[in-house]
This record gives sequence, C-alpha cells and structure tokens, in this order.
Amino acid sequence: MNYHYLPIYILTTALGTSYYQGFIPPAILSIFAIISLLTYLIYAKDKKAARHNEWRTSESTLHLYSLLCGWPGAIVAQQRLRHKSKKTSFRAVFIVTVIINASLIGWLHTSEGAQILRSYSDKVNHLIASNISNQHIKGTISSLFKFRKDQYTGFENGTFYIRKSKEQL
Repeated sequence: MNYHYLPIYILTTALGTSYYQGFIPPAILSIFAIISLLTYLIYAKDKKAARHNEWRTSESTLHLYSLLCGWPGAIVAQQRLRHKSKKTSFRAVFIVTVIINASLIGWLHTSEGAQILRSYSDKVNHLIASNISNQHIKGTISSLFKFRKDQYTGFENGTFYIRKSKEQL
C-alpha cells in the first residue's frame, strides 16, 4: 500500500459513507473528482513546461486548485509525475490546503453546515427545474443534488450533531 495515497482512501471512504448515510449529495463527490482531474492535468502541464524550460504555472495557482477540492489529483500528480513532491515549503502549504478541505467536509456535518448545504442544494434543484427543458439532462443534474435520505433531519445537541428520522421526532 502506498501511504502517499492514504488521504485519498480516507476521503473516498468518508465521502462515500457520508453520501450513503444521507449527509451529502453526490455532487460533492463529483466536484472532488472533476477538480482533481483538472488539477492533475495542470500539474502534468507544469511538469512538461519545467522539462522544456517554458512558461510555468505558479505555485499559488497549484495551491488554489488544491484548495478548491483538487488535492486528491495533486497527490496523484506529485507521486506519478514526481512533480512538486520534494520542495518543503510547497508541501507545507499543500498540507494546509488538505486540512482546510477536511475541515470544510467536517463542517458540512454540523447543524449549520448541513442546513446551508441543503439550502443550496434545494436552490440548484429549483433552478434546474425552471431553466432546463430536456428531461434527461434535468433528471441527471437534479439527481446530483439530491440527498440519498431526505427523510432525515438533524439538530445540534450540545456539541454533537444528531440525526433522527422525521417519524421519530
């Protein structure tokens, strides 16, 4: 097992479990996958530019993509392409972007985060329903923003976020 990929294994397991239990919609998983792929491609382009002594992508741009949920793709690129994997200052900032992302995912599981996520998800579904006429596209996009278990609600009890079925309340 390559321990460099351990954060990705943890992320995919956590997001999959979170989706299964009804905390997040599949759009969150899709966002990570799409931006990670884009981040990997940007790292590959920068690696090619470094080899050919061409114009490079700035480190701040690479960190921005990592911060915007692309860090799994950055980890894969750092390991497979051997790019930006040794520079200590770059790695330190990169680790901070991973920690910020993990904190944001954790925050989505709090009462406030869950309410905001559901609110935005409902707004996106409303926009889709009112602006897209093709039923196949509408259904596909809408399914990305639906929660697996809508019959649950959450509330804060002290320091814990508790989920109960609406029938139990």
